[in-house]
Amino acid sequence: MSALPPGVAVVVLGPSGATLARRVRDLLPDARLHGPRAHPGDWDESYERLVPHLAALFAASTPVIGLCASGILIRAVAPLLGDKHIEPPVVALAEDGSVAVPLLGGHHGANALARALAEALGCHAAITTAGDLRLGFALDEPPPGWRIANPERIKPVAAALLAGRPVALVEEACRAGWLRAGSARWAERADLRIIVTDRAMPADSDALVFAVAAVVSVDLKVDEPGIQALAASLGVPARFFPAARLLDETARLTVRSEAAFRATGCWGVAEGAALATAGPGGALIMRRRQSRRATCAIARAPMPLDAAVIGRPRGRLAIIGIGPGDPGWRTPEASALLAASDDVVGYRLYLDLLSRALVGKCRHDSEIGAERNRVRLALDLAAEGRAVALVSSGDAGIYGLAALVFETIDREQRRDWSAVEIAVTPGISAMQAAAARAGAPLGHDFCAISLSDLLTPWPAVRARIEAAASADFVVALYNPRSARRATQLAEAAAILLEHRPPETPVFIARNLGRSGETHRVMRLGELADAEPDMLSLVLIGNRQTRIIPGDPPRLYTPRGYFDVDGR
Repeated sequence: MSALPPGVAVVVLGPSGATLARRVRDLLPDARLHGPRAHPGDWDESYERLVPHLAALFAASTPVIGLCASGILIRAVAPLLGDKHIEPPVVALAEDGSVAVPLLGGHHGANALARALAEALGCHAAITTAGDLRLGFALDEPPPGWRIANPERIKPVAAALLAGRPVALVEEACRAGWLRAGSARWAERADLRIIVTDRAMPADSDALVFAVAAVVSVDLKVDEPGIQALAASLGVPARFFPAARLLDETARLTVRSEAAFRATGCWGVAEGAALATAGPGGALIMRRRQSRRATCAIARAPMPLDAAVIGRPRGRLAIIGIGPGDPGWRTPEASALLAASDDVVGYRLYLDLLSRALVGKCRHDSEIGAERNRVRLALDLAAEGRAVALVSSGDAGIYGLAALVFETIDREQRRDWSAVEIAVTPGISAMQAAAARAGAPLGHDFCAISLSDLLTPWPAVRARIEAAASADFVVALYNPRSARRATQLAEAAAILLEHRPPETPVFIARNLGRSGETHRVMRLGELADAEPDMLSLVLIGNRQTRIIPGDPPRLYTPRGYFDVDGR
């Protein structure tokens, strides 16, 4: 069975399917339970309207298991159907758990999901793809270690096999046991062929070509753009070995290079890496060849290779902003990067907010104030070739850890850290979330200022408040008060009152997107006596900010459209 896709959304319509949905969620890696907001439950994510929610999940390439009628899922995603090769799997599971039906992406995870559900729940997997049913294999879903060099040839070859027309299986590189084990009857010679080879084939070859391959090198080359580009162009992984492992292959090298030894600590990188990958039973089929810009060698393995156990990949660090807390505010990209991570590093409270998204992952908690240690740990793990997520609340680039990661790399100049692939994904900031709860107070120019003087001297903070006040910015105040800092908020309010009236609207939000969320609307003249804490954010309007009375009252800052239109 092929690997199960990660990050599955298990979507339930209401309480009647919740028990089964929880079982399904617990079966699958990184799965999340989606339920209706109208029926509160222990949902990981909740939705207002089912069909738009299903469409959004599909558009974000999220695998879906819906505990509902097949028609609901079909109608939800039908307008979005395009390229079946990149669309996520969709499976309908009967609410009584009697049958699992792969609707889309049968050979891209849906059949595997249906079979896993059938095995765990004792239900029937209604597989309808002809190759699986009649041949016992799917040409477009080969086992790990196999790669299709020309996928455009799958359709005619599969059609011929299903029609009983002759197809030849040519096993040049190794035996294709998974094809032999099926029910297909192979011809000795035929116009249509499946070739298992490690040779380069013409682009217009009429054969379906299976190639077993990986691009490999020494770990000093882990961030070499050319190696990564070659692997991407071939559709295979790039993997890397320490020099000590390549040194073990010295006796099998055709030539020993003094220059390679001085630069890397092994006598041959290209041949050594190829032989280390092919294993003891493998052999070189192309000796080391050197050009002005690259050196290459090719080895043949006696059996298909699983890239997951070859050397190690380039490490990846995803710096993720998870939003203030509500899972519904987490971006699909953040969820996907979390799902793809082996290790998750973060402040304990923030990791607690992720709950089930961390199931099956190695969790590395730390306390407040340990930010530098947190970043160093994340970089160390990624430098080992692991996929690491470093978690911040809100947006990781706004008072989060993204800047500290780059500063640490810049200051310490460690080669292994600099070689890590880094991705920063945006999140909804506390400032944005508070503004949305308030109405639209950030409708015109605004700024954010942290009142904490732990990292920035108070005179510098004060100067920024004075500049923002005199320029009439709407101001978002982070870290407004702590047990150690009891006077800065009152001082900030006094500075702002020098430039705007005491009636200026103020909005204070606490525990945004979390249990116990509260909001308070007041006037600037009252702010000095307020008692927000480190879980609060304060939004202070400018001279044009208005309040619309109501339940709740709404704040907005006009941008000037009516002034321009003259109406």
